[in-house]
Amino acid sequence: MSSFIHLEHISALLKFFGLERTVRHPLVAAVDFSEAKSHIPAGVRLSADFYALIFKVYPGNNVRYGRKVVDFNDGSLICMAPNQIIEMDNDEGQPDGLQGWGLFFHPDLIRTTSLNDKMKDYSFFSYEVTEALHLSDKEKQILHDCVLKIGAELQENIDIHSQAIIVSTIELLLNYCTRFYGRQFITRKSSNSSVVVQIEKILNDYFKTNNLSEKGLPTVKYLAGEVYLSPGYLSDLLKKETGKNTQDHIHFHLIEEAKNILLSTNRSVGEIAYSLGFEYPQYFNKLFKQKTGKTPVEFRGMN
Repeated sequence: MSSFIHLEHISALLKFFGLERTVRHPLVAAVDFSEAKSHIPAGVRLSADFYALIFKVYPGNNVRYGRKVVDFNDGSLICMAPNQIIEMDNDEGQPDGLQGWGLFFHPDLIRTTSLNDKMKDYSFFSYEVTEALHLSDKEKQILHDCVLKIGAELQENIDIHSQAIIVSTIELLLNYCTRFYGRQFITRKSSNSSVVVQIEKILNDYFKTNNLSEKGLPTVKYLAGEVYLSPGYLSDLLKKETGKNTQDHIHFHLIEEAKNILLSTNRSVGEIAYSLGFEYPQYFNKLFKQKTGKTPVEFRGMN
């Protein structure tokens, strides 16, 4: 039976990895896993109160997220937000030593900085582990240099400039991650195109075969589950491929269905709204006008 460990503080993280040295900063740590001395038990599930960027945790072993396993042998980066759960799958025995690095920072470190407001833009923190960032050698070095810079700053005595330097370097690293994920979406264009086709088919079938007044509109979470991706990754993939995120695709099919009903029946706008899964007609009216520039009544009257 796997055990569950929740790490509340950076000091608890260092202790977990057997790095019981003096905590140089209570809100951030740059860890070289080759220095770790603790034995990580098989199947341990971890969560924490801080952000984590982890590169190549176990050589020859896997990391599990839910029922999915991702192999880190080639060097991949996972980015985790507070309270996400990662499971170490070490069934084949403990390796001789950990490799790679980790950067960990508490939300309090950035709470009063401009980076705090930008964190929502780094959507890769909501990706699943199986949607990890696979890095080229050059990209690995760029990110590692950022982590080394943070580590070097943590070796200095903390002064009034420390936080600004550390936070700006974290932001630089996250911006590079955004760039590298953009590259990854491009290099996986063939498989991504297949996902776009799947989403279109799922939506077409959903609007044709379901009673929307009973089942409701398809959700982003539902569509992501149908193609085995996380909601955040699917939206970013669709945005890169089509210029529209998942919600935009749902709305497109909804409006197309609404147009068909408006022009082929005499049903009232309220009845149509209800049949499309809206509890309140005014929400339907607002969305229809936002997407078409006309109210449902105006659209019907012009056609």
